[in-house]
Amino acid sequence: MKLDNVDIELLRLLQNDSKKTTKQYADALHLSKTAVYERIRRLERNGVITQYTALVDKVKVGRDFMVLCQIRLVQHTKENVIKFEREVLQLKEVSECFHVGGDYDYILKIFLKDMKSYREFMLTKLTAIANIGNTQSSFVIKEVKNSPSVHI
Repeated sequence: MKLDNVDIELLRLLQNDSKKTTKQYADALHLSKTAVYERIRRLERNGVITQYTALVDKVKVGRDFMVLCQIRLVQHTKENVIKFEREVLQLKEVSECFHVGGDYDYILKIFLKDMKSYREFMLTKLTAIANIGNTQSSFVIKEVKNSPSVHI
């Protein structure tokens, strides 16, 4: 799908605040409500917009201890990769999982209450996954930049 300048600006507006009304977007783009509504539907149908979500304050929900955990599999076989990915999808504490190149095979972004919770998570859940050969954890001191938006 080819995006024009209006599509790009609309996507920027939606990424910034997707709870505005169609009229508010129309006013900002100097278009009719119908034109904006049709553009949004087209972007959804074509998979450019994949979902709408609410961002939660991690401190207020008691999940502000962030860990970036690097995982190395014992063997990087197709079977091990599929099994690991299937099992990590079941871990609610893991918000993101990246299959990466380099010294490690995966990087997990994990949110928990505190270090004690992380230790419990490691002992009872993460290390229960077969074929993990090595882990290395980094504990986030401060988020300098965190944006769910994609720069277009």
